[in-house]
Amino acid sequence: MATISTTDFKAGLKVIVDGQPYTIVHNDSVKPGKGQAFNRVRLKHLMTGRTVERTFKSGEKLEIADVVETEMRMLYKEADGAVFMDETSFEQITIPLENIGESVKWLMDDHMYGIIIYNGIPVTVEPPMFMKMRIVETAPGERGNTASGRVLKPAITESGAKVQVPIFVDQGVIIEIDTRTGEYLSRVSE
Repeated sequence: MATISTTDFKAGLKVIVDGQPYTIVHNDSVKPGKGQAFNRVRLKHLMTGRTVERTFKSGEKLEIADVVETEMRMLYKEADGAVFMDETSFEQITIPLENIGESVKWLMDDHMYGIIIYNGIPVTVEPPMFMKMRIVETAPGERGNTASGRVLKPAITESGAKVQVPIFVDQGVIIEIDTRTGEYLSRVSE
């Protein structure tokens, strides 16, 4: 199997740690005044979505996870899973909602998602970095509300995600959201 050194670690890399598949979320190279340099790495388990912090000595090698990343269209969501279709082979797969983890709040019918397959089994779903969603519930905007300052209010999107939006955003408005942080980016014209 292929290995990678800590000097080549970067966010998004899929590695095997203690026999389990992880993706690197964040990597800090630390060079103390005394002693050997090391990497403080935040890892997210591909199957459970659990995040752990580990430290590795500089130059230590890890095995690269045998994962396949593919784009699939989400057809619909069921009580226990989400159904995706490969647009080239028309093959359909169901991924349990517990495998999808936190990304379940970004799932919308007829949108493309990154599917990560580990050892032939679809294990998780990665939403696009930015998504456009309609606001279905929020407190109404009041006269005089402007974009000055950064006053936010809670809102619920059509996928069920709870986000903070500026006070001038009303129900029915389409907004763009950063799915990595859940932050409002901008209002989108229809």
